[in-house]
Amino acid sequence: MASDELAQKLGRRLQIEEGDKEPVAVDIVGHQDGAEEKSVTANADAELGALLTRREELNEGQGERCQPSMKVFNPYTEFKEFSRHQIKDMEKLFKKHDTGKDNYIDLMELKLMMEKLDAPQTHLSLKNMIKEVDEDLDNKLSFREFLLIFRKAAAGELTEDSGLSVLARLSEIDVSEEGVKGAKNFFEAKVKAINDSNRFEAEIRQEQEVKKKQAEEQKQRRAAFKDLKSAFQ
Repeated sequence: MASDELAQKLGRRLQIEEGDKEPVAVDIVGHQDGAEEKSVTANADAELGALLTRREELNEGQGERCQPSMKVFNPYTEFKEFSRHQIKDMEKLFKKHDTGKDNYIDLMELKLMMEKLDAPQTHLSLKNMIKEVDEDLDNKLSFREFLLIFRKAAAGELTEDSGLSVLARLSEIDVSEEGVKGAKNFFEAKVKAINDSNRFEAEIRQEQEVKKKQAEEQKQRRAAFKDLKSAFQ
């Protein structure tokens, strides 16, 4: 009898809690011992309280799972030392080597990237490269962590023999524009490439001058030949 009444009380209390029905007065079947009724009521209230507490905990847990777990990353506001053009260049480079298109550069993709830059690295060196900027410890590079490479390079925080320093130097991403401070020896390779390019352009100009001079001399010879020919006519 006690278990039946407990079930009835739990059912009524749940209905009231969920708003299915308005509270209805129900007569309780009399007991020979009034203490038994009080005991049943107390037990029902305690079990119902525990049940409702558990439901609240579950609901709160579901609510937490529905909340976004990550903040939206905006490279233009977080990396203000770089211009929009610079960040766009870095994004193009990142997407180019993100062959899996999962918005990460993993160990194998980094390996292929360094090989394409003609600077192959050992397996251990590649792991150390990722470790230097891997803030979330997932053993791969997000775009934000990729940008950290250039921030550290521009600030002179990477050693010369660092794989990341080599990556930044050979990537041809120019971060020497306005706003970048403390860059040290970051563009040595690029300056050399520019000098080589200038030397190549100078050689082309010299060749053009030689051809121009030859064409002028040929024109003068033709004019002299015409004068000589007319003299014999």
